[in-house]
Amino acid sequence: MKILLLCWRDSTHPQGGGSERYLERVGEHLPAHGHQVIYWTSRHMNGARHDKRDGVNYWRVGGKYSVYPYALAAILAGRVGLGPLRGIDVVVDTQNGIPFFARPVAGVPTILLTHHLHKEQWPVAGPVLARLGWWLESRVAPAVYRGAPYVTVSPASRQDLETLGVHGAEIIENGVDPIPPHVPHLAREAAIHLVTLSRLVPHKQIEHAMDTVAQIPEAVLDIVGSGWWEHSLREYAEKLGLGERVRFRGQVTEDYKHALLAQADLHLMPSRKEGWGLAVMEAAQHRVPTVGYSFGLRDSVRDQVTGRLVDTPAQLLEATRGLIADPAERERLGAGAEEFAAQFSWETTGRRFMDLLARVTGTTSAR
Repeated sequence: MKILLLCWRDSTHPQGGGSERYLERVGEHLPAHGHQVIYWTSRHMNGARHDKRDGVNYWRVGGKYSVYPYALAAILAGRVGLGPLRGIDVVVDTQNGIPFFARPVAGVPTILLTHHLHKEQWPVAGPVLARLGWWLESRVAPAVYRGAPYVTVSPASRQDLETLGVHGAEIIENGVDPIPPHVPHLAREAAIHLVTLSRLVPHKQIEHAMDTVAQIPEAVLDIVGSGWWEHSLREYAEKLGLGERVRFRGQVTEDYKHALLAQADLHLMPSRKEGWGLAVMEAAQHRVPTVGYSFGLRDSVRDQVTGRLVDTPAQLLEATRGLIADPAERERLGAGAEEFAAQFSWETTGRRFMDLLARVTGTTSAR
């Protein structure tokens, strides 16, 4: 089969995150089984217009908004035998707030992949775009994709979709990359090391993690990731007088990311909304439990088993203080987190997605 994956970004984009990595790992699974994969996304300064990585052909056309009409135009051109999208057998349309609305023009089976709803995130776009975006996501997309196969990554996200009248979404969970073979050992620089692994955007609420570390004098916080909200976060850290107790590590290599996770005592994830929380699993691989908000992580964190789920900033501080004071409980939760993370792999994710592609295209096997 020739499979088209649509996503507004890829993982090489400066603002790429877990949803982009999910789609890429699915795409990378397919060529080994005889399929041709095209990942269509937007251009950015770090990416060529066209390249091939791990068997996946990447086409980067258009910007933040224009990527959508460019993709639809390329699909229509492909239907008349022109351009790289000719001969497409199936489309996976990713809804990062809004989908590409490929279904009406594709002429082939189209799957809608959505990691979570964005109602809480839309306000950062401004009042007009926020209303338009949420209307497209909550009203137009369910109408356009009525009866089409949906994929999401957790029971919580499926429940959210049901509030929009979307029923029967298939859950195909995130996998997790293996720990790199060579992870450097970092010397401890403080009594307590906390870490937050995240894109730096408002809805991740990293300010709450900084508020927590401000109340724990013996702790330092490593913030791993990048994003357009970084300047505001740096100003906030300065306002709190945290100095070198908060370290902005930026976008780091995989081995260094795992080194920072390995030395951490706790992973703080105060995000307002997550479909799953891939960073939780990456911390768990190092027996590091996560403390985060229940409405964002209720599937990736098993409360009192792999970490702690709380509902308010005050509870985030209380839970973090409690676990800092109880190394045995941290160790118990870390062991549970490691065991839970071991259940997930990109091989399983890719296989299940491939089986879905076989079903929606009516082929006996996608292998």
